[in-house]
Amino acid sequence: MNTEIQEASDILKVIESANKLKGAEEPSGVLRGAQNAWDLLSDEQSQKHITTGSGDLNSILGGGIHCKEVTEIGGVPGVGKTQLGIQLAINVQIPVEYGGLGGKAVYIDTEGSFMVERVYQIAEGCISDIMEYFPYRHDKASSGREHLQPERFLADIYYFRVCSYTEQIAVINYLEKFLGEHKDVRIIIIDSVTFHFRQDFDDLALRTRVLSGLSLKLMKLSKTYNVAPVA
Repeated sequence: MNTEIQEASDILKVIESANKLKGAEEPSGVLRGAQNAWDLLSDEQSQKHITTGSGDLNSILGGGIHCKEVTEIGGVPGVGKTQLGIQLAINVQIPVEYGGLGGKAVYIDTEGSFMVERVYQIAEGCISDIMEYFPYRHDKASSGREHLQPERFLADIYYFRVCSYTEQIAVINYLEKFLGEHKDVRIIIIDSVTFHFRQDFDDLALRTRVLSGLSLKLMKLSKTYNVAPVA
């Protein structure tokens, strides 16, 4: 256990050093210039939301899951967090012609609860809903229609299975490079962000520091790449 904690501490030091070095090489967003409040409001209002598939939940969230914001989903085991995460990974792919974002998803599975068969079923359900709500548009929107196959939905989910908190830290730090190469990704699902930290950490102060560092990293990614991290 002490070896793992020391390893996490060393990782934190590397991350902090890299951030300092990067900051020395190029000006931060603060130094590049201010953005006025009107631009901020206009940008926020122009953003499309990722539907959860539930009208009530969308209303609570202000229309759905927002890009450029980190959304945390809480609840006791079995409440449906994994189900919602998979649903979001499918819904983010709804073509623009049908009111969606037409994006792709990154799914980071820390618990081993990602079931491909279930993903396929949810994709079929999403397609069925689109066909029901947009029967006429479906006939005309040929580009969007090409995507309405369950296999296409599954192909546009980038899946990472992590088995320890060190792997989780490594994957999240790799995301900046990955998103730079896959600019159509619009959502990052982490199911769940705290699982390995609850299991493997006795030092609560260090655990808090590591999780805070990961949260800051996700916030930066959300702004830089216009994605919606959901943890």
